[in-house]
Amino acid sequence: MTRLSLEVNGRPVTADVTPRTHLADFLREQLLLTGTHIGCEHGVCGACTVEIDGEIARSCITFAVACEGARVRTIEGFDDDPLMARMRRAFTTEHALQCGYCTPGMMIAARDLVRRKAATPDLDIRTEMSGNLCRCTGYAGIVAAIESVVAERPAVPATAADPARWRGPAPGPDATATVAATAPSPTAPAAPRSAPAQATAPAPARPIAVEVGPVTVVDGETRFTESFVLEHPPEAVWALMSDPQRVAACMPGLTLDPPDPDGRLAGRMEVRLGPITAGFSGEGTATRDDSARRMVIEGRGRDRKSGSQAAGRVEYVLSDTAGPNATPATRVDCVIGFTLQGPLAQFGRSDLVRDLVARIGEAFARTVDLRLRAPGDATVAPVPLGGGSLLVGVLVGRLRRLLARLFGRGGA
Repeated sequence: MTRLSLEVNGRPVTADVTPRTHLADFLREQLLLTGTHIGCEHGVCGACTVEIDGEIARSCITFAVACEGARVRTIEGFDDDPLMARMRRAFTTEHALQCGYCTPGMMIAARDLVRRKAATPDLDIRTEMSGNLCRCTGYAGIVAAIESVVAERPAVPATAADPARWRGPAPGPDATATVAATAPSPTAPAAPRSAPAQATAPAPARPIAVEVGPVTVVDGETRFTESFVLEHPPEAVWALMSDPQRVAACMPGLTLDPPDPDGRLAGRMEVRLGPITAGFSGEGTATRDDSARRMVIEGRGRDRKSGSQAAGRVEYVLSDTAGPNATPATRVDCVIGFTLQGPLAQFGRSDLVRDLVARIGEAFARTVDLRLRAPGDATVAPVPLGGGSLLVGVLVGRLRRLLARLFGRGGA
């Protein structure tokens, strides 16, 4: 794993990633910025287009570690951008989208085109936008939308058109010399690259032991307990864990929408176990008791691809305990129950559940700990699970226990 610090949509981000993780996967799976779409995974279709240090780039063929210290902007980061607001209105007016899959990358590329070439005579928009593919619209509405924005001749902010900025690919940790050598003008050197995330980076993740109780199946529902200790005062832990959205942000692959006025929650959970992927969408409720520091979250959802259905209930209670050197700490006790129906029900077997939930629970606990130690303005990505490594770890753990039992018997 490699510690990565960069800026995403104006906020510092620090996370551990594998060197081969692509930027698109990092944005989607660890930061849950799913507006960045993945289409061809070869840098051809343009659905994954993002902005890196003011220049558009294909995030599906850019390694995340290559963006150390870079400023990355995804479609979610353009909410308050005036030029993108005009582009959104034009796309709506000209009916420039159908399925919408290419739209985030298309709009980022279109905004970049207008920013750079709005004043170019005889601008060939179809040629300029040929790097972004659309399978639905025939491009007529897209071209018309861009033409309407170009006709306004929007003013370009000086920072976006600064010729002294370095235009190369996102640099790696040792690329400072390359940046200086490739600056376009020796008399106007590129502005020094800022690394705000390094200044506010949280401490590295530390291991946290997770205790998993016996797994039982009652009336088709799998139940078990899970406990761990966080070296933080209960008030600080409860401030985070009393908010369902902040709790969801600590779990890789889980996205939770803001609650409805009636308190109902809606969200999505993406699960990867080796070659098996599932995306559950559903709704639920959350009930909390501040005096007892107790939260109950219930929900149900369905995976459209496999037809599997899931329902679950998580109840956790926080209590005071003592950490190292008698410092205040918090014990988190969870009671978890769930049911699985459909093709994925095989993963509800108790012999797999104990190993899987221990590793998932450890990743969750480590992320909560990281967030509690991080500066207030830092964004901390969930500790990644890694579907393949998760299964391998489970199998290796079970093999070790089997060998230990066999050698134990042999030695007796």
